[in-house]
Amino acid sequence: MLLAVESRGSITRGSTEGGKDGAAALTAFLSQTITGVVLAMYYKPDPDKAYDSVVNITQDVTLGWLVRGMHKWGASVFIILLFFHMARTFLFGAYKYPRELNWVIGVLLLVSGMLEGFTGYLLPWDQTAYWATVVGINLNATAPFLGPFLAQFLQGGLNIGPNTLPKFYALHMLLIPGLIFALIGLHLYLVVRLGVTSPPWSKTAAGREREETGVREGLIRDPAVEGEP
Repeated sequence: MLLAVESRGSITRGSTEGGKDGAAALTAFLSQTITGVVLAMYYKPDPDKAYDSVVNITQDVTLGWLVRGMHKWGASVFIILLFFHMARTFLFGAYKYPRELNWVIGVLLLVSGMLEGFTGYLLPWDQTAYWATVVGINLNATAPFLGPFLAQFLQGGLNIGPNTLPKFYALHMLLIPGLIFALIGLHLYLVVRLGVTSPPWSKTAAGREREETGVREGLIRDPAVEGEP
């Protein structure tokens, strides 16, 4: 005999109000992905051609100035929205049991987003990008144990040079975005799996049971009749 399994609870409309900052952060990341793909079609990650390719995008490519501007300022918007989302999560206590893993994933998303911005800052290959990257790498070099190794890895040598730009481009275009996509997928899966939390001032739970319209059969057998043929 098969036991009947009731449908799982759904989320009320009011409980989604607090998740709008997360949806906004996801929208910002998707916008960064689209504009980044367009820019990659014209950008040349070569120390001798990178700056000229950026100038070409800004001045010659149709609406290139708009796409580059959206990508440049969208990076800051994405990081700010991530901070807002994590601040709300902390204030709502959504990092507590059983959502500790999702909180850790959120922290990794924030770190990955900041690394994505850092690696992208060098790509214009102008004086501002160069010296800002020098400062960032030197800060990393002061970390104990792994600091000097990390700085040398990012630079592609003892100093920032021709090997640095292709490495930053590969990190910015391939490795870090792939990591962010994977973390977002796992993050959303856990949100759906565990549900959302109510605001601290709410007197009711965020979720409610669906109105029972019927049951569907599951595959769990009744132990009392396990021996039946």
